[in-house]
Amino acid sequence: MKILIVDDEPLARARLAALLGECDGAAVVGSVGDGDGALNALDEAQPDLLLLDINMPGLDGVALARRLAGRSRPQVIFCTAYENHAVQAFDLGAVDYLLKPVRLERLRDALERTRLRLSQWPRESARYLRGRRHGEQVRIALDEVICLLAEEKYVVVQHRDGSLLLDESLRQLEESYPEHLVRLHRNCLVPAQRLLGLKTLADGRVLARLGGTELTPEVSRRNLPALRRLLRMS
Repeated sequence: MKILIVDDEPLARARLAALLGECDGAAVVGSVGDGDGALNALDEAQPDLLLLDINMPGLDGVALARRLAGRSRPQVIFCTAYENHAVQAFDLGAVDYLLKPVRLERLRDALERTRLRLSQWPRESARYLRGRRHGEQVRIALDEVICLLAEEKYVVVQHRDGSLLLDESLRQLEESYPEHLVRLHRNCLVPAQRLLGLKTLADGRVLARLGGTELTPEVSRRNLPALRRLLRMS
């Protein structure tokens, strides 16, 4: 089972990694200090489980778990020093809620619960976009998409390994994947899970911060209120 540790305290991350080294079948695939870092790591690490702190700067553990709720992977185990978030954690579908300092036997029990849940909840079937690259028909998993840009009569898909062209319009894509794609402006859609935040420039323009890329597409005034609502709900 692949595990990503998310905690703003380096010593806490190190201790969890050491404990996981004593758990059969547990492989640490990353260790990050906040929720934004976790979102950035998801594509590459593809973890089955997050060991997730709650009180962190930026995107905290509860907000991150809310974004991931309903997905088969990664599952979430909260590891925190505070008891008062337990009810909320289980409402979000967390497998378990461990209080710090985490004990080895308690961690092993939580990992076993996670394995059981994953075995009963098969991987989501991937959603693919189909397009063309150098005249060849190819497909790209929606989870790998960074953004979709309208250019002349085509839509260009920017993804982790390059780009490709789609014949579908942005409107068609938006209507086909309403729960997965959000509009930044009339020429740009992005996967909702990649939207980390908004940055306002001195001249009043607003840019979107996206996970897994340095690209910062501009946000139109028309779409700004909806994106702010989305971020507040995340």
